[in-house]
Amino acid sequence: MAFLLTFLVSSTAWAELIIWHAYRGAEEEALKEVVKAWNAQNAEDPARLLAVPYDAFANKLTSAIPRGNGPDVFIAAHERVGDWSRSGLLEPLSGDIKWETYHPITVDALTVDGTRFAVPLAYKSVVLFYNLDLIAQAPKDTDELIARAREHTGNGSYGLAYQAGNFYMHAPWLFGFGGEIFDEKGDVNLANANNVASVEFARSLVQDLKIVPEESTGALVTQLFNEGKAAFVINGPWFLGEIAEGVNYAMAPLPTISATGNPAKPFLTVDAAFVSKYGTQKETAANFAVFMAEHSQAVTRATSGLQPVATLSAYEAPEVQALSDLKVFRQQLDASVPMPNNPKMRAVWEPAETALRQVMRGAATPDEALKAADRRVTIFTRESPPPANPIPTIIFMSLVLMGVLGWTLKNLDPKRTYAAARKNKAAYLYVAPAMVAMLVLVVTPFLVGSAVSLFSHVQGEFTFVGLANFWSILTSKEFGITDPLSFYYTLAVTVLWTVLNVFLHVTIGLGMALMLRNPWLRLKGVYRVLLIVPWAVPNYITALIWRGMFHKQFGAINGILGWFGVEPVSWFSQFATSFAANLATNVWLGFPFMMVVTLGALQAIPKDLEEAAEVDGASRWQRFRHITLPLLRPALVPAIVLGTVWTFNAFNVIYLVSMGEPDGATEILISEAYKWAFARQEQYGYASAYAVLIFLVLLFYSAFTGQLKTDD
Repeated sequence: MAFLLTFLVSSTAWAELIIWHAYRGAEEEALKEVVKAWNAQNAEDPARLLAVPYDAFANKLTSAIPRGNGPDVFIAAHERVGDWSRSGLLEPLSGDIKWETYHPITVDALTVDGTRFAVPLAYKSVVLFYNLDLIAQAPKDTDELIARAREHTGNGSYGLAYQAGNFYMHAPWLFGFGGEIFDEKGDVNLANANNVASVEFARSLVQDLKIVPEESTGALVTQLFNEGKAAFVINGPWFLGEIAEGVNYAMAPLPTISATGNPAKPFLTVDAAFVSKYGTQKETAANFAVFMAEHSQAVTRATSGLQPVATLSAYEAPEVQALSDLKVFRQQLDASVPMPNNPKMRAVWEPAETALRQVMRGAATPDEALKAADRRVTIFTRESPPPANPIPTIIFMSLVLMGVLGWTLKNLDPKRTYAAARKNKAAYLYVAPAMVAMLVLVVTPFLVGSAVSLFSHVQGEFTFVGLANFWSILTSKEFGITDPLSFYYTLAVTVLWTVLNVFLHVTIGLGMALMLRNPWLRLKGVYRVLLIVPWAVPNYITALIWRGMFHKQFGAINGILGWFGVEPVSWFSQFATSFAANLATNVWLGFPFMMVVTLGALQAIPKDLEEAAEVDGASRWQRFRHITLPLLRPALVPAIVLGTVWTFNAFNVIYLVSMGEPDGATEILISEAYKWAFARQEQYGYASAYAVLIFLVLLFYSAFTGQLKTDD
């Protein structure tokens, strides 16, 4: 009986279709309705939804599918279809699928080399939102848009709000001016005349006409529109959920570019149902993908999930026609450009956005900035190192390990250590769980990461290249040493960042602790609580708050400076000011730790020592230098070493405050390694080599400080 039950359970699990998605809210609820309808009609092949976090979705797919742990069907945006098809993750779709039932642009987006790899479900693009209390009718062209926007600009209000430094948001101007990203050969070509014209147009909106706010973010655009301080907004369907109640708004397709007569054409992102190449039920999975796009299910997703669906017949349904917002997205669909599914596209975003930000702050002309972007894309898409013979590397690594083992045995008496271990069995049993946890969570990932540094990763395939990644990093052959992409430049910035932070952490923390130690100070408990708040609040929340305070137009820092007649500072446009913004944020986060450590150590210093020194005539400085500071040293040195390691790898502050601006100049080693792994063609081996070098730098630092302590 037990065997039969196990067989039935395993058979049911085998027959179940696993569907991965990253939807939330209304879209997820609509998808559940679709799955419910499928299960009602296909009880023998039930489908089960599995929600996967959006940020981790692509990486989980590429990791799980080749190992047979992935879904049968997954719903994702189309731009990775080129990568996934070349990596062998996708099952081509053929058979009796009626492709003419979907909008042709959405089908083209899912086609690679003439082969279709998914069924289009929905699409997203930006459109024009406008406040009906300010604007009665949508503009027909950009001249009219600018004229109306200028009427509503001034006194903290802007005629047009959108993220001018975001390449996705810039796309309508780029394609409206006849620009392109790839040439006929499939190579990146950003520095062409039409692209330059589009960037110059965007620059004029921000710098000359000043109808678009500088340093726009998504949150700022939403805030301005909800407060009635933005007449027009360029945004996508996600913006509908951010508009506050009571805001009287309407939507329209983007206007025609007056200079060219072409419509502004935004990027189009197509959500589609993909079938896994490694699935065990490919035919059923394909049927499910088609089922989701059928008329009735498309109507469900449109009405319940408010999705602009790719199925053309759905727009004939009365309940869909009643949704005026979807009509606008349908109109914009005809004048849109599918986001390129060329694998090189993922290397375009960072350089293109860097170029836009350079131009918006006046640091470069459009032509100069786009040429620099082309050079960066060339670096990011360079060929991988050639495969290497693993034997020399294995021999080299073996010699290194033998040297480390020999040094360890030389400095560690095995007999003495074994005897001490036997004598303290109970103590070792207590720490055993922590040792196992460190082995699993720290040592194993480190060893795996170190091994990955010897490989090159291209489209899901790892190729052994030996020490080529290290050689490329240390020789800095693709760029000069003073280039922000250089390891040595980033190392210098990281060292400067660490030294200044730790110095200020210790100085401020020690000063605060000494003040709180004074017996005449009242309300010490209140001050201690207030001063420890920066450390208690999650650092990513604090970092985002500080970034908002450094905003050029709406930040509190510039507001305070304005009281003293100081002109607003564009904090992230220059290295010095951007670095200072990062520094201020991290000092705020770090000094409470040093203060708490110092306060604890001060409690252990006998007061009679200082009193005796005072009686002998020692000044306050002499007492601090010759009594307090030496006695604090045993507690401060480990705290400084720990603080140095933390600061050296303070990824959150750099990533969230300056975001590496300007032009990557304020990146530190750990944030640069992150970008090589996740923003530059998934160069995991190169990024792992960076991580190993970071480890070696910190290892030598720890050994050096430990030696200094031993010598003292």
